[in-house]
Amino acid sequence: MLFNIVLYVLAAAALCISFRRDRQKTKKALAIAWNSFRNLIPTMLGIIGLIGLMLALVPREVIAGLFGNNSPAGILLISLAGAVTLMPAFIAFPLAASLLQSGASVMAVACFITTLLMVGIITAPMEVNFFGKKFTFWRNAIGFVLALVIGGVMGVVLQ
Repeated sequence: MLFNIVLYVLAAAALCISFRRDRQKTKKALAIAWNSFRNLIPTMLGIIGLIGLMLALVPREVIAGLFGNNSPAGILLISLAGAVTLMPAFIAFPLAASLLQSGASVMAVACFITTLLMVGIITAPMEVNFFGKKFTFWRNAIGFVLALVIGGVMGVVLQ
């Protein structure tokens, strides 16, 4: 909480400094930021709604049972879910916090987040167009293995 307050104060101070130096550029930057935020709102609300619906429909006991005991099957399942899920990190982190509060283990949530960020099954067809099938396959395969290793290490270190 204190960290967030410090960030808000620093952002406000930087905005004031920018406004003093060049009002036109600051206004233009604020307009661009507002348009980006406005375009992002529908996607964010949709994803947050789906996450809320999922957390409401899946009982806490199921989440804790599947992902709370660091079983290899649970880790693999949540890692595969992360690999095929496409969502921005700023949405994934609140979801991760909700999963932790629902009883998922740190290792499972770390594997979910790392596979979500490092593996792109949904975006693979687009990646194939730019980099080719062989590169896309190996990048995702190595990314998946490294994500599991990172998640495992984080689970051990953070417990």
